Amino acid sequence: MKKTTKATRFKAVILTADQFEDMEVFFPLFRLLEAGWQVDVAAPSKEQIGGEHGYALQPDKTIAEVDPAEYHMLIIPGGFPDGAPATVRKIKKAQEITKSFFDANKPVASICHGPWTLASANVVKGRHLTSFWHDGVPEDVKAAGGIWEDKEVVVDGNLVTSRWPLDLPAFMREVMKMVERIEKK
Repeated sequence: MKKTTKATRFKAVILTADQFEDMEVFFPLFRLLEAGWQVDVAAPSKEQIGGEHGYALQPDKTIAEVDPAEYHMLIIPGGFPDGAPATVRKIKKAQEITKSFFDANKPVASICHGPWTLASANVVKGRHLTSFWHDGVPEDVKAAGGIWEDKEVVVDGNLVTSRWPLDLPAFMREVMKMVERIEKK
């Protein structure tokens, strides 16, 4: 299932894997599609992946196939602690993609356990961010030099983070502000 709308010059990529948090993938996916963006979902393989609450999707490409230069925004959602976030954070190419977005000062949005990948990519030193407050995520963020805050959404330059699915309205409000800035360039 290719998740694109009309021809657009704006593209986002979502890095995830099996056992993702359904709302944290589909809410940004649908909202960006609604805004006219092309959104590719990248996973470790092109095999169908499933969410915690029973929704499934077919990835558009593998994480290995992602060329960060082709995209304007990176989204890293969460999921079961031993599911998608644990899988994605261990993939060297996912870490390289994440680092590439930070090096280019391109927007990155991550929620729940997704910031584990940011910590693993060593891009949070001195940055303010939030995440799920349990499962060792704040500790890993702090160990990587991040400044962890318990807020529904934290914006630090090109980085937007939130804690969990109930923060999605605040998360997407800030993501859509980044979308507006990108589209005005």
